[in-house]
Formats: sequence, structure tokens, C-alpha cells
Amino acid sequence: MTGTETAPGLAKQETPGEEPSRWNKAVRDIMGGSVVISILAVVIALIIGGLLIAFTDPTVQKAAGYFFARPGDTFAAIWTSVSNAYVSMFQGAIYNFRRPTFEAGIRPLTETLNFATPLIVGGLGVALAFRVGLFNIGGQGQILIAAAAAAWVGFSFDLPPVVHLVVAVLAGIAGGAIWAGIVGLLKARTGAHEVIVTIMLNYIAFYLISFLLRTQGLLQAPGSNNPKAPAVHANAIFPPLFGARYNLTWALVLVIGATVFVWWLINRSNLGFRFRAVGENPNAARVAGINVKNMYLYAMLFAGGMMGIAGASQALGVFPQGISSGVDAGIGFDAITVALLGRSKPWGVFAAGLLFGALKAGGYTIQAANDIPIDIILVVQSLIVLFVAAPPLVRAIFRLPTPGSTPRRESPTVTKEVAAK
Repeated sequence: MTGTETAPGLAKQETPGEEPSRWNKAVRDIMGGSVVISILAVVIALIIGGLLIAFTDPTVQKAAGYFFARPGDTFAAIWTSVSNAYVSMFQGAIYNFRRPTFEAGIRPLTETLNFATPLIVGGLGVALAFRVGLFNIGGQGQILIAAAAAAWVGFSFDLPPVVHLVVAVLAGIAGGAIWAGIVGLLKARTGAHEVIVTIMLNYIAFYLISFLLRTQGLLQAPGSNNPKAPAVHANAIFPPLFGARYNLTWALVLVIGATVFVWWLINRSNLGFRFRAVGENPNAARVAGINVKNMYLYAMLFAGGMMGIAGASQALGVFPQGISSGVDAGIGFDAITVALLGRSKPWGVFAAGLLFGALKAGGYTIQAANDIPIDIILVVQSLIVLFVAAPPLVRAIFRLPTPGSTPRRESPTVTKEVAAK
């Protein structure tokens, strides 16, 4: 056999440097991509949450006391505890099969959408800033200012039905945009770090709104000593989307429209291209002729406007009877989690907001039906963020490939006999 001939049995083997097929590359990219990582992060968090539920269950603890005598009792108790908890979560977040009618059974899904509405648009506000390289953690202050502006327009004027609601929502958007615009302006003109500025503005907004709610003639309801605003005029309230039996309002439609707008802004508009360029490399964007300082300002204005929609939905949909200093309900900080899970992509943020809305809606049911602390749900949310922020850890647990990498191929073993030939 000459040196150029191939030994029988080795003709179909790939050489060590041979490139894998396109299908193999596609599968590796999908399995190691951000979508699969996010899904598996949720799965891991739910598994760990189930273990926490089992370990804190008195029945499981009692059965574990005689584990070596009857181990089956312990495993049965663990299964019962975890399955009951997650079934209760499903019934509280998606559909309750115990209700007599479909209209009553679907109510949990509407509660999930109701909780998700401000989370989605708040997450969009954080994601927009992320795409420009800014860390917007001032959602609390922006939502407070927006809610106060929307509520003030809601109870101070008497306008026609549709006009009154539109004007109140626009006031909320303007309030959030102006409060976030302060951050963008300081970042652009003085180089002030947006994290420090947004934290300080959160405190300023909270104490400012608290002062206004305690002062007659400003935001406090006339004749009341409680730090609460007057009820919003009926014409300025978000109407129910599917009837009075559900808490879901037309704010959800507004949020869907905002998601489409942010997707178009980032992926299809000239301004969005400049946003992404600055977020990838501000120095290169500056060399390319992009005014980086203006991009910081514009991005924070848009981000604050998204937070303003969240504030308006709270003031005009959730608390139309009068806002208080707790109207933000922690949405500003939860929005950071939603944006991280959604990978700062509009539809990813939308899906993440639905997930966290389901966790919120189902968490109350778990607590009521199974006497499980709702803190377990907060632990699950935190674990989701932990694993989403550490893709290599998820890949290591599930042995997933890294996108763009090529599989390692071992060199074919050539026997001494074949080598001698």
C-alpha cells in the first residue's frame, strides 16, 4: 500500500481538522444560546425552590425523622409537598380547574397579565438603557413621579372620557421621561455615573412625593389627614379589558404597543442603530461621528417614558382610588430582573414579564393554600437572576456547548499493523 492510499476502515472517518456540518453548528448554537440558558435557569430555580419547599414542610421533616426505617414515607411527603405547591401556583397563575365555569377558571391568567403589565414596560425602560450601556436603577423614582403626574391630571381636571385618559397617560410618560432625563443630562454634560445619580433621585422622588401627599393643596386629598391623593376621575381610569369581573385593564394593550415600539426603535430605526453602536463601543461610535452624549440623553428620556407608562398604569389602573407613597410597589427594582432575564430584548422582556407576573400571582395562592411563605417565590426569582447572569454555570450543569465553538474531535487511532503497511 502506498503512502497516499487510505487504510480500509478509515476511509469514512473525519480528519481532526475537519469542520462540523452546518446542522451540527446550528444545534450547538441553539443549545448553548441565550434562550435555552434562560429556560434552563428557570428550571433550575424551580427545582431548588421545590427543595426549599420540601425542607420547610413540617410533614416532610416529621417523615425524615424515621427515614431509615421507612424511606418511602419521606419521598412521598416530599412529592406531595412540592406537587401541591406547584399545582397551587399553576391554579393561581394560569387556570383554576376547581372553578365551575371557564370564565371563573381563567381569572388567574388575567391576574398574571395584570401583574405583568407594569413589569413588562418597566423592564423595557431598563432594557433600553442597557442597550446604550447605561444601568438604569432609578425606576422607583421615575415611577413615583410618573404616577404623581398622572394622578394629578386624573383628579384635577374634568375632561371627556377618552381625552382625559390620554392626557393623564401622557402626563405620566412626561413625568418619567423628565426624571430620567435628569440622569441622562448629568451623564452627558458632567460624566456623572448613572448608578449614583439614579439611586439619589430615587430617594429624592420618594421623599418629595411623601411631602406632597402630606400637604393640603398639593397631592393630599382635601379634608383628609392620611398621606393619600384624591381618587382619580372616572374618565381618567383605565377601563376593564374583559369586563368588571377581571382586574385586567386596557393598560395591557398600551404595554403591548410599547413593546412593539421599543422593538422598532432598537432594531429598525436610525436612532436605534446609534443606540446599539454606543452600547457596543462608545469610542468607536464617537469616531464614526455619533454624538454619544446626545445618545445618553435620548436613551434615558425613552427609558423614563417607559417607566412613566408603568407609573401611569399604577395610578390610573391599580390605585384609581388614590395613590400613596408605595404606589411603585417595588416594580422599579423588579424591572431590572425582568430586563436581565429578557436579555434586554423587547420580546424577551415581554416573556420575562409574563413569567414574573405568573410568579407573583401564583405566589399568593401558594401562601394561602399551602401555608408556604411567599419568600420562597422571592428566592426563586433571585435564583433565576443568579443563573441567568452566569451562563457558564448553566452550561456546566447541563454540559451544553458554547455558541460558536467547534466540538473537539479525537484523532483516529491507527494500529501498528496499519501504520506498518
